[in-house]
Amino acid sequence: MPTDGRRKTIFLVEDNRGDIRLIQEALKSTAVDCEVAIARDGVEAMTYLRREGDFAEATLPDLILLDLNLPRKDGREVLADIKADPNLRHIPVVVLTTSRNEEDIFNSYDLHVNCYISKSRNLKQLFQIVRGIEEFWLETVALPYTDP
Repeated sequence: MPTDGRRKTIFLVEDNRGDIRLIQEALKSTAVDCEVAIARDGVEAMTYLRREGDFAEATLPDLILLDLNLPRKDGREVLADIKADPNLRHIPVVVLTTSRNEEDIFNSYDLHVNCYISKSRNLKQLFQIVRGIEEFWLETVALPYTDP
């Protein structure tokens, strides 16, 4: 359980249904009590984060897991928008993507991503990666409280 006792929210921005399912399963297998909110494209992600329309009552996440290759609005654009917004930039963003492209890695850090991780296609390794992310970002580090 997180040290402040609050239930944490992870915002997963991912378009691949299989990856969504696997990441959700990996998150369920840990001791951290967290809610997982999901957006399947970049436009929906920004609508959620800005609490617009159907997401007016959404809880700001404690952590964002962001894929780069998204429909409608690319993950790189989403990252740039998050880090440019004074209401969102403090939320840690972990790029979790299949891309191992050096330019993607460099550009993500240039846009102030907190961490860049390439997804493994090996199920066991993917579970270890997701558990490691959750353990570090939700149990170890001190995060700013995002929602009053």
